Amino acid sequence: MDCLFCKIVNGEIPSTKVYEDETVYAFKDINPVAPVHVLIIPKQHLSSINDVNAENSAVIAHIYEVAAKLAKEFGISENGYRMVSNCGADAGQTVFHLHFHLLGGKKLNIKMC
Repeated sequence: MDCLFCKIVNGEIPSTKVYEDETVYAFKDINPVAPVHVLIIPKQHLSSINDVNAENSAVIAHIYEVAAKLAKEFGISENGYRMVSNCGADAGQTVFHLHFHLLGGKKLNIKMC
């Protein structure tokens, strides 16, 4: 499989790892849009949110647990942070391996409810 994030997980492409366990890998984004910009991905290849089902959905809860842990470690849990996952090309997904952007460290200017 020619997946950029699978290659990062496998150590074929370098990354700045901030967390790893048996199911999740997290690393700093190479083009950050906020002072804290970490990508959190499942090690298992899932192309997007559309691939989440009853058999693999526990990884999503675990990703959010890791996000909360990292937000505390990076000092952004008190003031706030954003978790973003784009699904499909029209939403801006450019790497088709499910991933979540953990963003914080400044006031984020895009307002969403």
